[in-house]
Amino acid sequence: MKYLKYTFCSLLLLVVMASCKKEPKADVDDNFHPRIIDNGGVFTTPNRMIFQGQSAIYNGLTFSPKPIEKSKISWKVNDEVVSTDTAFTFTPTAGGEYVIKVEATYNGQTSTRISTVLVSPDTYTPKAFTNVALAYLTENATVASVDFSKVTHIAYTGARVTPSGAVDFSRGNLNQNLDVMVARAHNNGVPVLLGVTGTLSGVDGWSTYGSADFGSVLINPTLRAALSASIIEYVTAHRLDGVDVLMTDIGNDSEAVSASHMQAITPFLALLKAALPGKTFTVTVTTNYLHWNYGDLSAADWVNVHAFEDGVHVGPDAPRGQPSSLAFMTAGANIWAAKLPKSKLVVGIPAFGLRYNAINEAGNNASWGSYDYVTYKDILGIDATAFGKEMINSAEGIYFNGIPLVDQKTEYLKANGFKGAYLYAGDYDVIGTNSLMAAVYSTLN
Repeated sequence: MKYLKYTFCSLLLLVVMASCKKEPKADVDDNFHPRIIDNGGVFTTPNRMIFQGQSAIYNGLTFSPKPIEKSKISWKVNDEVVSTDTAFTFTPTAGGEYVIKVEATYNGQTSTRISTVLVSPDTYTPKAFTNVALAYLTENATVASVDFSKVTHIAYTGARVTPSGAVDFSRGNLNQNLDVMVARAHNNGVPVLLGVTGTLSGVDGWSTYGSADFGSVLINPTLRAALSASIIEYVTAHRLDGVDVLMTDIGNDSEAVSASHMQAITPFLALLKAALPGKTFTVTVTTNYLHWNYGDLSAADWVNVHAFEDGVHVGPDAPRGQPSSLAFMTAGANIWAAKLPKSKLVVGIPAFGLRYNAINEAGNNASWGSYDYVTYKDILGIDATAFGKEMINSAEGIYFNGIPLVDQKTEYLKANGFKGAYLYAGDYDVIGTNSLMAAVYSTLN
């Protein structure tokens, strides 16, 4: 009896175990949507920038459902299928912008991941032009600041010289801003110059008062040679087309010291030109009382003339008015036309205005601290119709160059044989119908 009891219990246990046994896992449901799992984060940043000859690598992906054979994998470059593997390496043979897409398809349903790769070309053909229409950009500019169809050249202030002779490139190429600018520009046939500066004061692009960071390095032969070596290396590595020497830190208290700094531009240019044959070299100069202190600039491909901001309308009791008139521009342009051929002069136009925040009893500017500068795009934010004006009634008045005045200036430059015009700063402008840069380009080209 005891034996039968054990036998019965054993049979019962087998029945229970059999009833608990898992059934084979069913196949993936037909409605299952495939997945692309980015384990390595290669699609985390959807936009990449590389130089021609480099590669963009897409790996570390897993696909569901499994096994992988259940999904159809497809890699596409600009919608052309190039691979069916689980990973892909894109090595472009030309500049341009490419859309990299991976698709996983299962039972008629598709998952997609997309990446855009901007490729800076090894070589490019500069666009044809009649006159230079240069957008001079600050270190804060991005490609969103530029309509490449409305410029012939770009200068980008991406190199700030410190008193020790070291160069701070970091701000200009933050998040690859400079590299992206060069890539986009070259893909559109636009050369890019590296603007080399001292410490600038703000919107107007002059140096901080009393600063001579750049000049103090230029007058020291050892520091000058080291500086030129740093600039040469950077220009080469980042595929820039040349250099502009933005020599605005000439506000030293001593005119003799300022003059020595300005004259040191000549040997600095010689060092750069010797090391970088075929590149473009320019100098941005002043029209104030120091203009006669510059050395020989004939080696420059052209000279950018800072022919705006007359200085008459700032300071205590200064009359309110247009600081960047047509008359002031023509006077400044002709100062330099007496030194160099007009065909080597590119004349400046401002993309910012002078704002008076307080006035005295006579209705004039109150003090050194009672005015500031406003970018053209911010002026349009205050008054959407300002593009057709030279002054708007905001604060105690903002005076600036609107499109009609810019047209007058560029018509004068073209009619009188000047090489062209530059806008400072191009990133203070707007894109589209009300753009000052577009007005410059339209008249000159």
